Amino acid sequence: MSTLTPILFVLAACGKTEPPPPQAPGTVTVLIAHAGPLTGSIAHQGKDDENGVALALEQANAKKPVIGGKPVVFKLLSEDDQGDPKLGTLVAQKFVDAKVAAVIGHLNSGVTIPASEIYAKAGIPVISGSATNPDLTERKLNGVFRTVGRDDQQGPAIAAYISGELKAKTVAIVDDKTSYGEGLATEVEKSLRKSGVTLVGRERTTDKETDFKAILTRMKSRNPDVVFHGGMDATGGLMLKQARELGMKSVFAFGDGACTEEMAMLAGPAGEGLACSQAGLPAEAASKEFLEAFTKKYGPTKLYAPFFYDATNVVLEAMKKADSVDPARFVPEMYKVSLSGATGKLEFDAKGDRKDAEMTIFRMQGGKIVPVAVVKAGVSTPFTR
Repeated sequence: MSTLTPILFVLAACGKTEPPPPQAPGTVTVLIAHAGPLTGSIAHQGKDDENGVALALEQANAKKPVIGGKPVVFKLLSEDDQGDPKLGTLVAQKFVDAKVAAVIGHLNSGVTIPASEIYAKAGIPVISGSATNPDLTERKLNGVFRTVGRDDQQGPAIAAYISGELKAKTVAIVDDKTSYGEGLATEVEKSLRKSGVTLVGRERTTDKETDFKAILTRMKSRNPDVVFHGGMDATGGLMLKQARELGMKSVFAFGDGACTEEMAMLAGPAGEGLACSQAGLPAEAASKEFLEAFTKKYGPTKLYAPFFYDATNVVLEAMKKADSVDPARFVPEMYKVSLSGATGKLEFDAKGDRKDAEMTIFRMQGGKIVPVAVVKAGVSTPFTR
């Protein structure tokens, strides 16, 4: 019991509740929860997601919604899960105890998957705007959704770019041992093998590592055309920088967790020419209305904010259709939602996966991460604004 005390203290200290607007008599307050890493090396991504949720709720409250014949005000309850699976389950239980109506989150697949077991048992829906590991929606849990694509869609997309556009004959792969990083790296490896690319090594690190020189030295000796890293920008940027310091000439490729402007800043000039993928359309392709409203309030989005904004609006639309804020009544409507969102048309299959998810390929050019191609149903087309 004593070992839990510091963690519980952190939860109590870091929880954030957005104050709702003034309420009319008889108004029902509905708690919408968000969880993600709000401290630590990828806090910039977690905060971006939180802002997406907050904007959607603010816009909904401005319309003075009435559900079930009563005025409703939505209130944001946000918690820091630090990207840690164990802490994530404690956050999940806290949300259950708080009787939230829905959870928008978490960011990391490795946190979302165990937390979703708790939500499902409590009958609370969870919808992530970033968790891409296929296992999230493959466990036949009710009320588990995502607004991004899956790694078994993203992996083949970036693998096809590596073999086709980068014309790689040999590839080395490294992952960070998380559900996300390992899962995506495995999907990339499977697709590369099918395309006839020679794998010259699979290395393992962690999402907390800062010194990659040992594994980079091993990879350098194999002289791969491309190195694919399954992990986040906080580690990917450092790895790439250290690779160039060691004289490695390989092109580096990454998944969506490292496909950020933060990655460009961490890698610096060493990142020029890198390739990366995103399990959805780029922020540049988000709706004009969203981009204007978000940028005015928070500045440019980091990565996932449009997907978390859409995830929130999926929940709100389902409540509207069900004319209820009771999860037992509105969750079935989430599976039927057809919504034109910031990231395009939102519809879900019976598993809770987004239908017709599009993948985007990026390159770092002139110090910026820019979209170059969109992949849908295995077909790649050049990205145009």
